[in-house]
Amino acid sequence: MNMKTIEDVFIHLLSDTYSAEKQLTRALAKLARATSNEKLSQAFHAHLEETHGQIERIDQVVESESNLKIKRMKCVAMEGLIEEANEVIESTEKNEVRDAALIAAAQKVEHYEIASYGTLATLAEQLGYRKAAKLLKETLEEEKATDIKLTDLAINNVGNDSNLLIVFYVQIMPDDFVMQLHRF
Repeated sequence: MNMKTIEDVFIHLLSDTYSAEKQLTRALAKLARATSNEKLSQAFHAHLEETHGQIERIDQVVESESNLKIKRMKCVAMEGLIEEANEVIESTEKNEVRDAALIAAAQKVEHYEIASYGTLATLAEQLGYRKAAKLLKETLEEEKATDIKLTDLAINNVGNDSNLLIVFYVQIMPDDFVMQLHRF
């Protein structure tokens, strides 16, 4: 894609994010089945439902501005993140070790989505797309909440019988991450 304007960048990033969300819908059910922890499985199923809503919200963004059209493309970043999760499934047994690794993989996805939606919301504001900015910020907040839920699951529900040391980055303020170490 030849990008010459900020709107071109916005359309490219929106198209990439749309592809990412579509790919994620296909991966989340597999992640839910692969975990040994019921709460983690439920979290993956809940995020799958939320992701369907986020795809609908992208459709609403496109509808809100007559000059926007999603380009057909494949998000290679999400493809890579999903492949990492698949490698975790293939290389681990269905136990707390896999669960911890799947949470780490899922948080990588969430951080990618947080970056994507944060950038899109900012660009939408700069372009004067008020409704689009509002919709994108709504999704951004959902992604942040999912990241926090995953951290909570990791700290409180996964790995209680193992000797794992897991590092989690917890978002305290919008631009402030704190590293937390937990030994299980």
